This record gives sequence, structure tokens and C-alpha cells, in this order.
Amino acid sequence: MNNHLLLEKANAMGQSTLIDFLEIRFIEIGEDYIISQMPVNEKTCQPNRILHGGASAALAETTGSIAAMLLANPDPENYLVLGIDIMMNHVRGVELGKQVFAKATLLHKGKTLQHWDVKITDEEGKLVSYGKHTTIITKKR
Repeated sequence: MNNHLLLEKANAMGQSTLIDFLEIRFIEIGEDYIISQMPVNEKTCQPNRILHGGASAALAETTGSIAAMLLANPDPENYLVLGIDIMMNHVRGVELGKQVFAKATLLHKGKTLQHWDVKITDEEGKLVSYGKHTTIITKKR
């Protein structure tokens, strides 16, 4: 499947879910990475009008999990991908009205576990948050 079709599939997966509610969109995909974007708006900010750390964590887990679904799952008909761990560090705030971008890059692809490096940046490319996300491939019931 080409990258354009993979992006369409990634964006279709989130309909009527938290992904849709947070307005996360996938904008680029490569052999071992995917990039998403999310607005800093009333849904994703703290009461003091800056990006909420929980929204950043949701963006990171979403980006890593969708990457695993599209890039690491050899048999999507019979297996599914689940996030089993997320660790984030927040280093900079982002004001209401801006966009943030998450890039999940594959660090390790095992038979069942995948480890993803996730970096969230602002519109200027400055680091906002970084972390690690672990996914597992498991047989569907």
C-alpha cells in the first residue's frame, strides 16, 4: 500500500473516537515513522489556556499505536495492536490557537513488542514533549 493510502487509512481509523474528538490528523508516513498534528484548542488545553499534558500523552499514544497498526502488524485481519506503556516528559508549553506535531519513530520491532520514540514539537519545530511508547501485537479473540 502506498503512503497516500496509508495516511487515508490512518485518518479513517479515528472516526468517532478520542482521535476524532482531539482533532488529531495524520500528515506524513514513512517506512519506520508517522507524523500527526493536533490543535491546541479548548478540548486540548488546561484551564490556564496552554496545552494539557494529558492531551500530549494521548497524541503520543495515538501516533505510536497507529504507526504500529500500519507499519508493524503483519496480519491485521487476525492480530490487533494495543498500547501497553506510555512515558512522557513535558518541556515546553504551547498556547491556545497553535498546532503541535507528533513524530513516532520505530526504535525496535520484535515479534510481539514494538518500542516507539515519540517527539512532540510546536509550529516552530521546538520540542514540547518527548517519550517512549510500547505496543504489543496480540491475536484477536
